[in-house]
Amino acid sequence: MQTLPLDFSAGNALAGFRLHRFEVLNWGTFTQRVWTIGPEGHNSLLTGDIGSGKSTLVDAVTTLLVPHQRIVYNKAAGAVGKERDLYSYIRGEYKSEKDDYTQAARAITLRGEDTFSVLLAHFRNEGFNQGVTLAQVFWLKDQKRNPERFFVVAETDLSIAGHFGDFGSDILDLKKRLKRLKKVTVLDNFKEYSTRFRYLFGIQNEQALELFYQTVSMKSVGNLTDFVRNHMLEGADMEGRIEALRRNFDNLNRAHEAVLKAKRQIERLTPLVADGERYQALVKETGEMRACREALAPCFAALKAKLLLADIDKAELEMEKTTSRLASVQEELLRLRRREGELLTGIDDSGGRRLQALADEIALLTRERDEKLRREEEYRRLALAAGLKPARSEEDFYRNRRDGEALVAQLTEEYEESKKGEIDLGVELKGLAGERDTLSEEIESLRRRASNIPLKNLTIRREMAEV
Repeated sequence: MQTLPLDFSAGNALAGFRLHRFEVLNWGTFTQRVWTIGPEGHNSLLTGDIGSGKSTLVDAVTTLLVPHQRIVYNKAAGAVGKERDLYSYIRGEYKSEKDDYTQAARAITLRGEDTFSVLLAHFRNEGFNQGVTLAQVFWLKDQKRNPERFFVVAETDLSIAGHFGDFGSDILDLKKRLKRLKKVTVLDNFKEYSTRFRYLFGIQNEQALELFYQTVSMKSVGNLTDFVRNHMLEGADMEGRIEALRRNFDNLNRAHEAVLKAKRQIERLTPLVADGERYQALVKETGEMRACREALAPCFAALKAKLLLADIDKAELEMEKTTSRLASVQEELLRLRRREGELLTGIDDSGGRRLQALADEIALLTRERDEKLRREEEYRRLALAAGLKPARSEEDFYRNRRDGEALVAQLTEEYEESKKGEIDLGVELKGLAGERDTLSEEIESLRRRASNIPLKNLTIRREMAEV
């Protein structure tokens, strides 16, 4: 069987946290330097002459562990009232003398109000190699008897000389510097300070510190039973606990009744909530239906317009086809009438004239056929050039015609845009306009007269004749 090592301390003689070093600065008659006692964790006996400062050191240790307002200072020397207080220890009051004029007692002090006091105690638990340092810093402000203070709890070894000096003239600089140290906690009130060091020391009950305070300056025990009952045992306020238990039961009972009432209210309100949700859903659905109904008119109008536009396009295409057929029929009718006339004339003429007429007709029809083939080829070439498919049927022809018209419109628009560039050619165009007019007049003159004499010569001749 394997034995697990347990972390027990070596012995019980020095078990727990014990005082290893205690330091004071400017406390009572211990002034101007750091005063140190070093029990090193052992039991120690503090002795000295009357007035040497034994009670002052005991009060310093008590101040580190017990709330100040509960301490009767100088109790170890037999004081029963407020003979001393924090102010007297910080100022270093050591005697009283009468004023020559008022005959009133006046305290004589070792220090002024511009000094500060430090109490520091370092405790160690050798069994677990743990150390805790407690410190309190006091200073006077605005000539008040109640001193300012802050509290320090450190899980490391601190000293007054090494950590509470050389900070300048502002005590707050010292406080800031201590806060920056590792494992050091700076607190502003005794409650948090006491909670912190009791946690580190493992002191679960404040009664232990109360017992320490009652016994640290005790000169005689008297009745041991009364001492244990009054100082070592916690008071048991059974009536208070019973009253608190009764109040807690009443509170819980009222809370239980409130919960039951809330459950009943929820059960009654649940159907109403469901009806409200259903009402909201119906209102929303009704609104959607109304919106759909209002949107039907424009929707149907759009569909009707789309169908009408399709019918219009179809009717326009049919009209174009009918117009084309009408033109073809009229052309064919004209040709047939001309043919009828020719036939009637041929009947009247002789046979030679008839043959010549037929030959002329064949030649005419051949030219018409060739012209149509040429135009068909030209149409196919132009259609391909324009990106249109060759017409294989009448519908293809009219479709290409409509697409061609759209293309013509597009090209016309492009042409209109290109005409803007003709401004630069305006001067040249004006220059050519006169020549064009002259040539037009010459051509028109040649058409009207039988001779080939130029118009200019004719004009000169006419002017000479008029003279």
